[in-house]
Formats: sequence, structure tokens, C-alpha cells
Amino acid sequence: MNALSRENLLCLVEDVEAEDPIDYADLPFDEHNLRELIVDSLLERELTFRAEEPDEAKRMLVYLAATARLTLENLVLHARLLRIGREEG
Repeated sequence: MNALSRENLLCLVEDVEAEDPIDYADLPFDEHNLRELIVDSLLERELTFRAEEPDEAKRMLVYLAATARLTLENLVLHARLLRIGREEG
């Protein structure tokens, strides 16, 4: 990604997370290392995807579909955790 460096993307992720923090709870992971892992993976996928699909509009559609899927999955997981919390409480 030419206009967006790894460092810029990491900063954007941190900014988004500051607005809507992720609850890492007691997970034995370093939060910054997890962000780096995800950013590196996404940038690597983008380079491969860009080579395979030069049409930016098509790539954007795939990214929007993937974001919708992840958002839905996150919503379902959050609802399950809330239900478990109510059942335990």
C-alpha cells in the first residue's frame, strides 16, 4: 500500500481502538504485538490481493464484505458473552 505505511496503519488501529477499546481481559498476549501481527498480515494480504485483482473497486467490495462479516461475528460473540454473564450472575 503506497499511501499507507505500516506505522500509519498501526496508529490508525490504535486510534480506532481508543474510541472503542478491546477488552483483552486476562489474555496472556501483548496488545501491541497483536496489533502488529494483524497489521502485518493485512498488509501482506493487500500486496497479494492487489497483484491478483488490480481493480480497486472490486478489492473495496471484498474488503467491505469481509468487514461486514467480521462485524457480524463480533456482534454474535459479544451477545453470547453477555448471555453467559447473565447466566452466571
